[in-house]
Amino acid sequence: MKKTLILPFLLVASSFLRAQSVPYSLNNEAVYHQIDRFEVLYGNDNYLQTTAKPYTRTDVVRYGLSLDSTKARMSKVDQAALQYIFDDNNDLLTPSELPKTVGAKNGSALPVEITPPQYKVSKKPIATYFYRTPANMYETHTRYFDLKVNPILNFKIAAERGEEQPIFLNQRGLELRGSIDNRVYFQTNIVETQARFPNYVNNRIKQDSAIPGASLFKDYQSILFRVNNGYDYLNAQGLVGFNITPHIGLQLGNGQHFVGDGMRSLMLSNFANNYFFMKLNTKVWKFQYQNIFAELNVKNNNNSSNLLNTKKYMAMHQLSFNVNSRLNFGIFETIIMNRTGHFELQYLNPLIFYRSVEHSLGSPDNVLIGANFKWNAAKRFSIYGQIVFDEFFFKELLVEDKGWWANKYGAQLGVKYFNAFNIDHLDMQLEYNKVRPFTYSYYNSINNYTHAYQNLAHPIGANFREFMAKIRYQPTWKLIFDGRLMYADVGENGASVNWGNIPFTSSDTRKGEFGYFLSEGVNAKILTTSLDVSYQLRHNMFADLHVLARKKDSADPTRNERTFYLGGGVRINFGNYRNDY
Repeated sequence: MKKTLILPFLLVASSFLRAQSVPYSLNNEAVYHQIDRFEVLYGNDNYLQTTAKPYTRTDVVRYGLSLDSTKARMSKVDQAALQYIFDDNNDLLTPSELPKTVGAKNGSALPVEITPPQYKVSKKPIATYFYRTPANMYETHTRYFDLKVNPILNFKIAAERGEEQPIFLNQRGLELRGSIDNRVYFQTNIVETQARFPNYVNNRIKQDSAIPGASLFKDYQSILFRVNNGYDYLNAQGLVGFNITPHIGLQLGNGQHFVGDGMRSLMLSNFANNYFFMKLNTKVWKFQYQNIFAELNVKNNNNSSNLLNTKKYMAMHQLSFNVNSRLNFGIFETIIMNRTGHFELQYLNPLIFYRSVEHSLGSPDNVLIGANFKWNAAKRFSIYGQIVFDEFFFKELLVEDKGWWANKYGAQLGVKYFNAFNIDHLDMQLEYNKVRPFTYSYYNSINNYTHAYQNLAHPIGANFREFMAKIRYQPTWKLIFDGRLMYADVGENGASVNWGNIPFTSSDTRKGEFGYFLSEGVNAKILTTSLDVSYQLRHNMFADLHVLARKKDSADPTRNERTFYLGGGVRINFGNYRNDY
């Protein structure tokens, strides 16, 4: 295939060029929230375009260094957050080529005479070699090689009302990241999980035949935790990256992406499992343009793990433009295609509207287009939104709305309020989402906007209205209170009627052409409230307390759900993942 010839050429060409760094994990909510705060409170002179996530660590550090001179105006918590970013990426604070240090072995220590002020070392490393700096269990920096090794742990346990068996999550893993010759960077992690979920998550797993964010799984029983209906699964991410030019980067990997500035994304979210991708990222002047070419699974052959999953492919591009330091606009287009054993090479063209290519091929593929905006106002507010069109007909939509099934679109509007009511680090967020029936679905049940029976955009799928609210209060750098509320009005599919709620169900199974309005079908109203309290024991090590209450009232009483649980845990180098749907 031509694709296999192109990639080695890019690898060789990039070996002569200086590379950037690995991305920040999407589950590191503290960093992404703090970047939002910094941008609104202190400005952003094109160091970051926040719509395209994950951010590279290089971009985050460059932005942090641009803010370093404003420290005097920052609160103590913001100053600590800025230092956290520097501690987390100390390799990017050092010169690109380190001379050998007098008295150091193999040039692995940082020369004292060139240590930047942001670079911190641990006062009491463990056994000389471990945790020599606050963020990393083990690290080495030499002229040609940089490596960081860190453990991953996420252990939670909770008691669920009305259930004898506990909810628990036991995740252990390891992460490695680094660079070679300051030109090639890499990252890999692997996490082993045993878990028992709340009943509403178990119901979702039965519906989708997939654990949200995971792939193959097996049943799990534990005598220690008295669990007989748990799950055991393995997740891994990895990538290698290069710079083709100083402004164009290439990544090859297995992971996730997110497009947008909200709690949800109607374009591309990190709800689904990892997928193989090639990403081109171009940053020049006020523009950022990213192309993602990905291989997806049609379904998850969980009970037949010796069979090859049926493949489909995604080509996505998104252009983001900073009009000024406060206003950003973006446009988005993605296409899902299904071919027997190969990618449609015409979609590799990074500078063409996919819709025109699709028409030239005979319109066999599923195309989504959309736009987004963000406006930072009054150094307190960030207003953002998205709109996505899967398919629509102007007359049916705006002139004579009879609920035509193919008027498929979604919209989002949200606002973030920082230092609310003049209270330092009291941050609030409100968000509204709605998605029409059959959005993201397709007639052949293969080219839908899913990966392995998991939605690539909103977790609920389609045919819903949703209101979300978040209050986050951080009185000290170490202590965080995070309260959330989610209310959704959903039209679910019936036992024999497709109302357009589940994207991987063929749209051809609908019963008619008209009469499809938001939340029609088996109506369900879902209310979820939660509170998370986290205390940072040391860098990236947290003790957590969780409480969640969820109520689902359905027109079909057999689908009603009631969930309440209280628990806690500890996590190391792991984000606070939530099943809030």
